[in-house]
Amino acid sequence: MKIHPALIALTHAAAILASAVAARAAEGETAGRRPNILFVLTDDQRWDAMSCMGNPMVRTPNMDRLAEQGVLFENAFVTTSICAASRASIFTGQFERTHGYTFNRNPLSKPAMAKSYPALLRSAGYRTGFVGKFGIGVERGSTDAMFDFFKPLNRNPYIKTLPDGSKRHLTRITGDEAVKFLEGCNREQPFCLSVSFNAPHAEDSDPKQYIFDPAHGHLYNDATVPIPKLADPRYFEMQPDFIKKSTNRDRWYWKFDTPEKFQEMVKGYYRMITGIDDQLGRMQKELKRLGFADNTVVIFTSDNGYFLGERGFAGKWLMYERSIRVPLLVFDPRSDAARRGVRLTPLVLNIDIPSTILELAAVGIPKRMQGRSLLPLVEGEKVPWRDDFFYEHLFGHRGHIPRSEGVRTEDWKYVRYFDQKPLHEQLYNLQTDPDEVDNLTDDARHRQTLDKLRRRCDELRDSVGGPFVLKPRTKKPARKKNPR
Repeated sequence: MKIHPALIALTHAAAILASAVAARAAEGETAGRRPNILFVLTDDQRWDAMSCMGNPMVRTPNMDRLAEQGVLFENAFVTTSICAASRASIFTGQFERTHGYTFNRNPLSKPAMAKSYPALLRSAGYRTGFVGKFGIGVERGSTDAMFDFFKPLNRNPYIKTLPDGSKRHLTRITGDEAVKFLEGCNREQPFCLSVSFNAPHAEDSDPKQYIFDPAHGHLYNDATVPIPKLADPRYFEMQPDFIKKSTNRDRWYWKFDTPEKFQEMVKGYYRMITGIDDQLGRMQKELKRLGFADNTVVIFTSDNGYFLGERGFAGKWLMYERSIRVPLLVFDPRSDAARRGVRLTPLVLNIDIPSTILELAAVGIPKRMQGRSLLPLVEGEKVPWRDDFFYEHLFGHRGHIPRSEGVRTEDWKYVRYFDQKPLHEQLYNLQTDPDEVDNLTDDARHRQTLDKLRRRCDELRDSVGGPFVLKPRTKKPARKKNPR
């Protein structure tokens, strides 16, 4: 039977239309689905320990690719530079003075963790997973409400012996468990996977400190790590006695007290970061293989910064930039080309991350969360934003880590060590003195600025809990913690 040409043309047009409708439906399905979220947290990685932040030595191609394809926040900070309190702040979206958790304190309660971002996502239908360093004490049973898949992993040692007798670095094992979670996901249910690497934190009990994967032992062997300007002994001598005698100095002797040790330790630190970068790339490849890549937002950051010999210190805890400033990358594959490779300078905080995750998932942000969603900034909206933030460090560790609080603005930093008698204060002009060398508290020309920042520090402090009061511990933490 001969088919009329007009009918053939009509049939062909209908097929094209059906194909277009199907394509638009598929696009609409992707656009309408709630995104998956991969949140990656490292331990002790300072903001400049990525090549995309100008580091000429460390190799981080996958972190760099996130920066090229997404948004890099150049001024990201933690509100408390210690892992326990910072991680509690990331889960709860609250300042330490509000959530009340750090080392040697009561575990976070079930009701508190029921308002954490994983628990809220799980209640909203997300499949939630956690792999790696959990780092906080919580009441028994809290994680059951937070995670469908919970695989806490700890260092000591980093090199693990597997059941078959083989050995594997903890960073690779963390990647293994992340892949297991992803393989258990499907396109019908959105997921949020939080991957918390122990690296590049040192293994405190091992004299080698930075226990990197042997596969990376060849890296940086032919390079020479530049000595930081602030490693000059005169910058240590400028510190008050109570800081000179602090844990920061004790740990400097562990890592950086000879030129040879400095070179080996920093290279080890960088090797561990490259190990993380490898696993980041592995997870992204797995997302692509499983068909999740086009709808998975990736957020990458660290729990605090780290001193690599600056001022004669190792560690964090103090309010200097190298301690409190962290990397922060956000990659949303659904963003248009204009939002790729963007670098933003607003002051953003670790407590902003849970609000960001919840808004991505279209889950209401509890009023108790004190951060703000970063999505308006990521999407290029012009919104009013903070021009300062409050910092606190409330873990005293037998007096060897001084308690402090302060405020950082875009141009200034004010710090006070409130346990010291007499009170010790610092005031730095970050525009003219980005290395925070010249303490201007006794300079009459800056008295007005000092008084203003003192008042602002009081105001911010009081908004999150008021003056510090050491409360007695009534319960044992879930497990023993050390100042890491």
